[in-house]
This record gives sequence, C-alpha cells and structure tokens, in this order.
Amino acid sequence: MRLIVFDMDGTLIDTQALISEHMGAAFASLDLVAPTPAEVRQIIGLSLPVAVGQLAGTSDIALIEGIVGQYKSFYKASLEHDVDREPLYPGAREALDRLKDQKGTVLGVATGKGLTGVARILGNHGLAGHFVTLQTPDHNPSKPHPGMLLSAMADTGAQPHQTVMIGDTVYDMELARAAGVRAIGVTWGYHEASDLLKAGAGALIHDYAELDAAIERVLE
Repeated sequence: MRLIVFDMDGTLIDTQALISEHMGAAFASLDLVAPTPAEVRQIIGLSLPVAVGQLAGTSDIALIEGIVGQYKSFYKASLEHDVDREPLYPGAREALDRLKDQKGTVLGVATGKGLTGVARILGNHGLAGHFVTLQTPDHNPSKPHPGMLLSAMADTGAQPHQTVMIGDTVYDMELARAAGVRAIGVTWGYHEASDLLKAGAGALIHDYAELDAAIERVLE
C-alpha cells in the first residue's frame, strides 16, 4: 500500500487572498497593525493560534485568542456570501481522482485548518469520499511537529517508507522529515521552491500532471 497525504491551503486550494484579507481585518479590528500579504504567506500552514502568535510577535494567550476569534468571524461571514473563494488549483481534482482509483493507494489530509473547515471545503468540492484520514490541529500539534503524519499512518496502517507528504510550505517538508516520510513540494503555493528543497523536499512539481511520476520517484 501507499499513503499520499495532502496539505490544503496553497496545495489543494487557493486561499491566499482570503486568508490575507481576513487576517488583516482581524488585526485592524483590534487596533493592531495589520500584517502584509507577504507576511501572511509565510505563516500559512501553521495552526491558527501559532500563526497569529508569530504574526503578532506575542505569546499573550488572551490577545492571540482575541485575534483568532475575529479572524474566524470575518472568514465565516465572507463564505456565507461567496462560496467560490476556496477554489481548487488547476488539475487538483483530476489528480485526486487518479490516485483514489489506484489499487493500494489511500489518501489523507494534513493541514493547519480546523476539522470543520476541512469538512466544509471537501464537501463543497465533492471530495469528502476521497480521503480516509483527516489530520488537523483539532487533535494534533501544529506543523512541523510530526503528529499529523504519525496519526495518519496509525489510521491507515501505512509505514513511513510507504508515505508521501505533498505540500507548498517548509512546514510541510519539515513535518515529513520529522515523521520519516517522503516529501514532494508544489511550486504554485506560498513558499519558494528553493526553500522547499532546503527543508527536505525529495521532488518538486510545477503542475498536478507531474504528481504521479514524482510519487513513483520518491518511493523508489
């Protein structure tokens, strides 16, 4: 068997503008200096409290919780009026369909998003049935701690040498390295390709059409 685990933001779905917009609004609503889109790009992939703490440069739990609450409120309100702001990247659906139909291949998710958001997005895109394990910060430490991948492997019975993590940030690559699994970096996401390689990517892809061959290479 083999287990193929996907990050979401920046890998499967394009949410950069949405996240930047609402993170800025959350900070501004509390009279804090809003982070720039470039700053927000660097924390996408971390669990929300960890990301907010880094952006705000604080470990003040009350302040972090306040920003997180505002962010969630703005995000939820926007999706009630515009459900098309979490689109799949080109080729993502086709790649997931191909992998799902391969004998012995199982799919998972490891993301900084909460489980409710993951379920909503997968449901909106008709992909809930593609994944057998969903790993989020609800029950795991934030990336790059290996917990999400260790939980995914425990769920499916996969061994590290049978597992591949696919993501767009150094946190995904470091997560894979910490868990002892292979990693593939995608270049259309939020971190630079050179940084993905330095963080441990065994291969880079520039289009989902390249994914199948990259999986075969890293699992050789």
